Amino acid sequence: MSLLASWLASPPPDAALEIAPARVSAASTTSRGGVLRLHAYASEALPADAVRGALAAPNIIDRQAAAAGVRSVLDRLGARPARVALVIPDVAARVSVIRFEQLPQRRDDLDQLVRWQVRKSTPFPIEEACVSYTPGRRGPDGSEFVVVVARRDVVREYEDVCADAGVHAGLVDLATFSVLNLLLGSARADGTVREADRPASTGRRVASRPDPGDWLVVYMRPEYTSIAIVRGGDLIFFRNRPEDDDASLADVVHQTIMYYQDRLSGQGFARVLLGGSGQTAGASDQARQSLEERLATPVEPIDPTSVAALPDRIGASADLMDVLAPLTGMLVRTQREAVTA
Repeated sequence: MSLLASWLASPPPDAALEIAPARVSAASTTSRGGVLRLHAYASEALPADAVRGALAAPNIIDRQAAAAGVRSVLDRLGARPARVALVIPDVAARVSVIRFEQLPQRRDDLDQLVRWQVRKSTPFPIEEACVSYTPGRRGPDGSEFVVVVARRDVVREYEDVCADAGVHAGLVDLATFSVLNLLLGSARADGTVREADRPASTGRRVASRPDPGDWLVVYMRPEYTSIAIVRGGDLIFFRNRPEDDDASLADVVHQTIMYYQDRLSGQGFARVLLGGSGQTAGASDQARQSLEERLATPVEPIDPTSVAALPDRIGASADLMDVLAPLTGMLVRTQREAVTA
């Protein structure tokens, strides 16, 4: 699934870069014989409050510090990239799943219809927004779209940090969407795929999709937690919970499951996946225990090594998996789109 303003050209970007409130990270991969391998990665903590993910407020508070962090991690990749695919915080955008009973014939009319639909829930003028959408489920009751809205000046803040560091951000995506691309890529690597004829919003064909079955994905960050439900490769539910929200994660998961059963005809999850790290030590372990008790099913870790092999010298620690998950997902996406372009 693709997000925000995307200007991906072949060949794919040289590396993936994430700018998060707590850190900047980067990774590059190589592909040999159809096997994706991690070539290099680097991560560096940012000064407190240098970056603050927010929907309707400035995100880059200390542009110089953020650019210095980006420059540092890119220099440590070895061959310095000229172009990157950029991952930004979920809280910098708003995600909606909308449905239309009938679709207009012209793409321009569909663009206007999508913008009109989401403007009611957007806390700033839609004229100031980047709006991107991807086709979702199709059924007898209509066609769904996954829509992402972000302030244009906020997206530009992240792009400007990259430019200050001497690199061009050719593609922008959200952290959890990158993780979802990792999971979908992992399903393909496992062979549980089928052909799909439905085009992505970029106009490129999706080569394959996972077999039917609902997935619950919980992705934790110190600043927020995002919850997604995927059905047969389509995102059908997305909710983001900032860490300053009064509702606990257990409450949000309970509300999500109630909505899933009542409104999405949910019959149970084939997979439950958990990744990232929360605001406090042990938050991920607590979340795993809570999910397993609530759902009575094992919770799988989100594992980037399922699609990208690590060099022998690198150990697969939990902290490293946290860093690599969105970066690897972004690289999987860019390589797939370059092949199917």
